[in-house]
Amino acid sequence: MSSTDRLRRYVVDECGSCTDADLSERLAELEELNEAAGGSALESDVELLSALGNETRYEIVRMLHAADDDELCVCELSPLLDVSDSAISHALSKLTDAGLVTRRKEGKWRMYRATPRANAVLVALDGSRSL
Repeated sequence: MSSTDRLRRYVVDECGSCTDADLSERLAELEELNEAAGGSALESDVELLSALGNETRYEIVRMLHAADDDELCVCELSPLLDVSDSAISHALSKLTDAGLVTRRKEGKWRMYRATPRANAVLVALDGSRSL
């Protein structure tokens, strides 16, 4: 069975018939829908959501968001999180890779800040709770 056999049966059920042209037209419509649903941005969005899908990482982004424009050092995050320093470091690395956190080195310290994208996602989440 080809991947379009089921789609062809669905079109027949909906329209009463399905020619090759009907099937091609519906596939083209579905491809447009897929592109509109995310297309090339999909991978970046999934990486962002994956990064937020861990309690420690989410809590770090929340703290950095709450700090507004202030940066926080790892040493300021450690006492607040119930995980090892290496887990915090790994979490910050993943958040940085996902574009949710920026970091800069100041002497021997690394300073972190939430990105505008992280702030926008958190504002959207906060707003969705009241719906």
